[in-house]
Amino acid sequence: MSTLLTGTPDAFLAASRADMERARVEVAGLKAMAAPRDTALALAAYDGAMSALGDAAARASVCRNAHPDEKMRSTAEICEQELDALSTELSLDRGVYDALAALDLAREDGATRHYVGKTLRELRRSGVDKDEPTRQRVMKLREELVKIGQDFGKNMKDDVRKIALDPAQLDGLPDDYQAAHKPGADGKVTVTTDNTDYIPFVTYAKSGKAREELWRQYRLRGHPGNLEVLQRMLEKRHELAGLLGYPSWAAYATEDKMIGSQQKAAEFIARISTASEARAQRDYQQLLARKRKDDPAAQAVAGWDSAYYAERVSAEEYDFDSQTIRPYFEYTRVKQGVLDITGRMFGLTYRKLTDVPVWHAEVDVYDVVEGATVLGRIYLDMHPRDGKYKHYAQFTLVNGVAGKRLPEGVLMCNFPRPPEGNRGEAALMEHDSVKTFFHEFGHLLHHVLGGHTRWAGLSGVATEWDFVEAPSQMLEEWVWDVPTLQTFARHYQTGAPLPAELVGRAKAADEYGKGLWVRQQMFYAATSLEFHTRDPRGLDTTRVMAELQDRYTPFKYVEGTYFHESFGHLDGYSALYYTYMWSLVIAKDLFSVFQHEGLLDPKAALRYRRAVLEPGGSKPAAELVADFLGRQYDFGAYQEWLDRGAA
Repeated sequence: MSTLLTGTPDAFLAASRADMERARVEVAGLKAMAAPRDTALALAAYDGAMSALGDAAARASVCRNAHPDEKMRSTAEICEQELDALSTELSLDRGVYDALAALDLAREDGATRHYVGKTLRELRRSGVDKDEPTRQRVMKLREELVKIGQDFGKNMKDDVRKIALDPAQLDGLPDDYQAAHKPGADGKVTVTTDNTDYIPFVTYAKSGKAREELWRQYRLRGHPGNLEVLQRMLEKRHELAGLLGYPSWAAYATEDKMIGSQQKAAEFIARISTASEARAQRDYQQLLARKRKDDPAAQAVAGWDSAYYAERVSAEEYDFDSQTIRPYFEYTRVKQGVLDITGRMFGLTYRKLTDVPVWHAEVDVYDVVEGATVLGRIYLDMHPRDGKYKHYAQFTLVNGVAGKRLPEGVLMCNFPRPPEGNRGEAALMEHDSVKTFFHEFGHLLHHVLGGHTRWAGLSGVATEWDFVEAPSQMLEEWVWDVPTLQTFARHYQTGAPLPAELVGRAKAADEYGKGLWVRQQMFYAATSLEFHTRDPRGLDTTRVMAELQDRYTPFKYVEGTYFHESFGHLDGYSALYYTYMWSLVIAKDLFSVFQHEGLLDPKAALRYRRAVLEPGGSKPAAELVADFLGRQYDFGAYQEWLDRGAA
């Protein structure tokens, strides 16, 4: 499938349109079948149509977010718009709905019944049962929202800001960072808002003035263009929700999730916020006390100080300096470690391929193999470049179907780039970046292992949206386990294994700041939900964002900054950012099994693989979890995690 990503824009567009035509033919065949329709044939036609559109859309998303050629990225945007328009048209086709609703499911398996039931609900939520003028307006709004979302992402992705600093203002940064940021002809050092520059800088740079300058630029990405784009996005979503019979987009977006309603989402945010409030205040007071050592008159900790002073607290009160662990996390070793550990756990081998066409020379390709059987293919696109997606995510390339095609997925990240040959410094990673690697690889595993279902519509990460993060969040736990880490974490110069006592100090330091982190997450969740709960007409999103920041975090809003204009989740997740914490509650419960049976125990991993990962979307997520735990999930393990280290 990657071949199309290495061809011409014209060939890419033609392939997308061919998939669209295939979908039209399959749907026409479904509707033309004489009643009563054969259930298997009818579902095969519908699933084939949706699969053709889904894979074409996935391919276009990878191209738009990763291709180095701007014309290919622009072509992918056109493809996405056309594909979404046809998907909307088919979702509003009453003939399709009536054909599926009339199928006899009495002899079908549970997964098929679940698939049809979920599909019929999705079609009703699309507006298929509305009158013709309403359906036409729904179609128009969905087309407009695709373009708006693309504009929002493009404005954010392309707006890489830079500041020029004196070399002395890099004091405190690791040696490899300073080596990669040499002064230019003017004697100045350039630092950008890309995460590979930004995160180390605000964590380690001693110059508060320089941290503030970069912090402010980071919160101007997408400004001012995305202020207007966001307004249009909210207005169109609100209108669409109203046409479909919902009081708000938040009510619409939460209805088919595990959480079930806008009100329950708000209650969940309130519950987590209350549970973490006291701990967050204690964390903040520790930050303020440390800042007062540098500035006795300080009355508050500013946003640009938070990461820096959190690092100072960790180093001085918990005897842990995160720079001391970085030399053990050289990128190529971390990558191999992720492959080796997940392979050992789940009985997999990753076979590297060198003859597969890729869209950029840095992309690594592996077949995922079990015994002699190939289960799928993964692509690792791991380093930053111009025009590429700026964060960390798993992208689908192909949805697998049992007996027909294998799943293919892409990991798109922005980790430091190893030097060519022996030149330059080693690509050292933060411990948090190692955790991110494990997290995103968890999505990739879910996609591949769950990509062998009977129907493409149930393939891979096809569960309710507020569950999809749980398997990946659970896999983060392995980055705190000493035996796991020592399989790959070795000093890049001496080869010495990562000391257990250093991991212990890192873990103790990690307990600090947990309350602040949870409250920050609830600020994001509340912003996501509130933007989509209120009537957007005349809504001042900057004011609402500022009010929520002041309510949920101790870091007061700074005039002239616009965090929400680069809050990318407002596009993809809309009102649903709460899902990260909701999933974490479940992830902590899932992990309790491995805590009891062993993190590298293959028996526990196999049970987990069979119960949770392999079914894909074949059951409601709550049933998948119960199948593994032997009970319903609960809040206990999360509360224990939240309270740990509080004394």
